[in-house]
Amino acid sequence: MRRLPLISLGIIFTMVLMAVFAPWLAPYSPTDQSLPNKLLPPFWEERGTVKYLLGTDIFGRDVLSRLIYGARVSLIVTGIALGVGGGIGLVLGIVSGYVGGKLDSLLMRFVDAAFAFPTILFALLLAVTMGQGMVTLTIALSLFLWAGFARVIRGEVLALKQREFVALAKVHGCSPVRIMATHILPNVLNTFMVLLTLNVGVIIVGEASLSFLGAGVPPPTPSWGLMVAEGRGKIASAWWLTLIPGIAITLVVLAFNLFGDWLRDRLDPKLRQL
Repeated sequence: MRRLPLISLGIIFTMVLMAVFAPWLAPYSPTDQSLPNKLLPPFWEERGTVKYLLGTDIFGRDVLSRLIYGARVSLIVTGIALGVGGGIGLVLGIVSGYVGGKLDSLLMRFVDAAFAFPTILFALLLAVTMGQGMVTLTIALSLFLWAGFARVIRGEVLALKQREFVALAKVHGCSPVRIMATHILPNVLNTFMVLLTLNVGVIIVGEASLSFLGAGVPPPTPSWGLMVAEGRGKIASAWWLTLIPGIAITLVVLAFNLFGDWLRDRLDPKLRQL
């Protein structure tokens, strides 16, 4: 049995702490500008100061404060996208796998179409028609996410509906809706929870990528992807503007992926004995 990934949990806990308590942890407002203090390096550099521990950006805004508030944006977007996209995929996967027949074929064609359509292009189209914002961002990410959940959950249901307890439920006169809700759903929740943890990293990278391309959270609202985009023109002279949020994205994604791997092994009865 693999040991609990304490380092990963520590990184995840730190992100959640930053997101929840951002107004108390951030030393400054993430949007306040101070042009005389623009492009100050982190405190360990020659021109750095402990007043701005991670330096300032091109408008003199504190990088540490924007990093802390950016965690809140990433967490909110990730939570909503996983809740909506994962929930839709869970329901459609159960219905498709259990009902089967033409309905299953129709739903799977929608899944294939969702995989084939480029998410970035769809997000850019939404940004043009609906404008930038968290609503546009979460819609795009949710529509990208549901298909993967639906396909995996459907595969689980196809195996479960051949089990004896489902046959006994049919003999006792349970309706299909009752069987799906009380017999199928509890048996796919483990898989669903693992998918949630493994897709957190996907959503965070997706949010950062779309914000980088201008289809995400509009400035001056802090977002890790937006911070990388704003600093790309100064990467040679002000490396901290892109490197610091880039490291934050990398650490959080790795932490969630490692925790998802551990959770998968923990919930799998076959791997639990190893």
